[in-house]
Amino acid sequence: MLTNVSYRLGIFGFAGAPGVEANAALRDHRAAVEWVRDNVAAFGGDPTRVIIFGQSAGGASVDYWSFAWKADPIVSGLIPMSGTSLSFLPNTKEYSRMLWYNVSQTIGCGGPNDDPTQVLSCVRSMNTSVILAAAAKVPPLPTQATAQATFHPTIDNVTVFADYEQLSATGAFARIPLLAGNADHEDGWYRLAGYAARLNFTDAQWTLFSERAFTCPTSYSTKYRVQFGVPTWRYRYHGDWDNLRLYNGTAGLGYQGSGAYHGSDLNMVFGTAEDVSGLENIPAEDATSKYIMGAWAAFARDSKQGLSKYGWPAYNPNGKAQIP
Repeated sequence: MLTNVSYRLGIFGFAGAPGVEANAALRDHRAAVEWVRDNVAAFGGDPTRVIIFGQSAGGASVDYWSFAWKADPIVSGLIPMSGTSLSFLPNTKEYSRMLWYNVSQTIGCGGPNDDPTQVLSCVRSMNTSVILAAAAKVPPLPTQATAQATFHPTIDNVTVFADYEQLSATGAFARIPLLAGNADHEDGWYRLAGYAARLNFTDAQWTLFSERAFTCPTSYSTKYRVQFGVPTWRYRYHGDWDNLRLYNGTAGLGYQGSGAYHGSDLNMVFGTAEDVSGLENIPAEDATSKYIMGAWAAFARDSKQGLSKYGWPAYNPNGKAQIP
């Protein structure tokens, strides 16, 4: 059964308000999975074979799950795509609180020197569009690359932690089978925003961006899982298809074209490549999508051995790369 559940994002999912539990978005995830666990049998499903997967920030959220709910993970498999707990820096509680008060003051509900309960009540009484408009004006932290969202996961040491590197190195995660990976040219997507912002990064700088945000975090996260005996599979997606290409090699965007950019592998999982541009897939593209769909399904059926039976060897950080 494929379950589609909405959850809160932005200031509604990561408000930073004093006296309110942090990371409502991640707690929404938990509530959704608990509902599936409690109800999936009535739809013919198996509560012992619940898989969660996400991409980008969603991938990081999937990996956060294994640390936040270590004692009672519920799920039997995790698929973080192009994002792990090591990919992005979460907000500190102090910074998130500052963002909250920036919005509350903008809409006339008071600031840090006022009663936080009254400030919260006032913000909650406002129209959603008013809150969103104020949140959109909050400036992000200075960065040399593309600006990240202001309202995002906040360290509370319950659902989000301060040092995932240390936690990973000590095995402080649920021992749940993991399938993780990223696209070969993640920056192919981000170059568009960079070009619009006139960042003028070199190809080498964009490559470094991809390595630091995606390739290396995936490498380390999977390596730590293997060290602690967790069944682990890793991929690096190289698909570059005519009907998904954002741009060809050009000045200002690099000379290799958009390549296997951030999010392009999702079209293989869901079989939606033709829907992007209206152009038909070529046979090799259909075959790739069929293979990836089969792999995800094999992992869902049996997260411990399904992929090995499918013909995809478990990840060995010290071994030679193999093409499934």
